[in-house]
Amino acid sequence: MEAGASGAEPLPRLRRSLRRGAEPRDPPLPQPPSAGGGTAEEPAAVERKRKPLTSLNIHSAFWILASIAVTYYFDFFRTVKETIEADSWWFASGSCLLAVCLSVAFYCILYLEWYCGIEDYDAQYPALIPITTATFIAAAICFNIALWPVWSFMTPLLLFIQFMGVVMLVSLLG
Repeated sequence: MEAGASGAEPLPRLRRSLRRGAEPRDPPLPQPPSAGGGTAEEPAAVERKRKPLTSLNIHSAFWILASIAVTYYFDFFRTVKETIEADSWWFASGSCLLAVCLSVAFYCILYLEWYCGIEDYDAQYPALIPITTATFIAAAICFNIALWPVWSFMTPLLLFIQFMGVVMLVSLLG
């Protein structure tokens, strides 16, 4: 605090004392204010506002293409159809849990946010997000158990790739 009270700039003096054999330099000249009279941060903020975010980037394209490849090379729809025809209790349970999860999500997005105009619905209804998360995790576990006889240890990986592909595809729509 003493250095600040004396009015001298302590940083340049400190740097000079740490450099051995360095010539003393003049302190930097003060910069004139910008033409707009604002701070240097304002042009960056204006630039960020003008530059729209692209919804299709390399990350999204990767997951969508990976999901398409899994669907094609692992006969995903045929396998799901055969699992449904085999009356798999786990698949039926997973489907019901996924329907509950999606119903709560659509209730939050379509009804609460769009129709009622409640943008902060998780503050007014704090139980909705944990319920949706829990039902989705339970549905994922049921689907993994139902499809395990078909793909074995690859099942969690394939289902995760499908999930990420759907999420990225939906993000392109919104």
